[in-house]
Amino acid sequence: MNKIAVVGSMAFDSIETPTGKAENVVGGAATYFALSASFFAPVAMVAVVGEDFPTAELDFLKSRGIDISGIEIAKGGRTFRWSGRYHENMNLRDTLDLQLNVFADFSPKLPGSYRDSDYCFLANINPSLQLGVLDQLNKPHLVGADTMNFWIETTRPELEKLLHKVEILTINDEEAGQLSGEHNIVLAARKIISMGPKHVIIKRGEYGALHFSADSIFAVPAYPLENVVDPTGAGDTFAGGLMGSLASAGSNPPTSQHIRQAIAYGTVMASFVVEDFGFARLRKLTRDDIDHRYRQFIALTQI
Repeated sequence: MNKIAVVGSMAFDSIETPTGKAENVVGGAATYFALSASFFAPVAMVAVVGEDFPTAELDFLKSRGIDISGIEIAKGGRTFRWSGRYHENMNLRDTLDLQLNVFADFSPKLPGSYRDSDYCFLANINPSLQLGVLDQLNKPHLVGADTMNFWIETTRPELEKLLHKVEILTINDEEAGQLSGEHNIVLAARKIISMGPKHVIIKRGEYGALHFSADSIFAVPAYPLENVVDPTGAGDTFAGGLMGSLASAGSNPPTSQHIRQAIAYGTVMASFVVEDFGFARLRKLTRDDIDHRYRQFIALTQI
């Protein structure tokens, strides 16, 4: 089966939402992505943590079949930490504290066993580091990437270079507008496609996601939930379900049907992770749970 290499952050998060608080829960883009994708395909992680990172959490990742040989444990270092507070409108949040720690000097190095990975996802890190990862890979079938406002503002030349090497870009609607210079979401997506990616998936939180390619537009709603506890990591979990489903399908290039199915699985995975703090909900999840909710989701959107 196709293997996915993911490069990104691992962190401790302290989170406050209208529903409660959680201190020092394990998070980070690479963590959420890898756990989500692991329900569909083999995953290999590249990240860095400090010596304060619990061995039990690394063992949990291994128990999910995730290859952690690319996770560096920096001697004497402390793991990246983030603290944030969500508003009543959980699309809005404030960062209260940010300590990069070992992540500040992160220079991704892929073990030899990762270099033939069929799929790669470049989670939200400096575009120059994302480009460096691609230089270490031997012609992956498909590359996906994420980015954020900060990189769009401060490293645009590197980001534009990256976009020429990426098949799928996941981005939220605000970032799409900033990257493209367009206020209309359709015009924004078209402009980004002209910059290189074959597929642009615009994440819209509680309003779902939009997929754009050169010849099609596809929209899905979010899965309706009565209670959202913590939206942290939802976008990375979505990307994990998306890339995992594509890797499982194995078509190269992916067909339109496989892309649409993968977006639906990504949406379902995101709907699970927001039901508890951190990735607590993913710990208890089974593939049967995922497929059951997937069928419910498809039924919701059929005419």
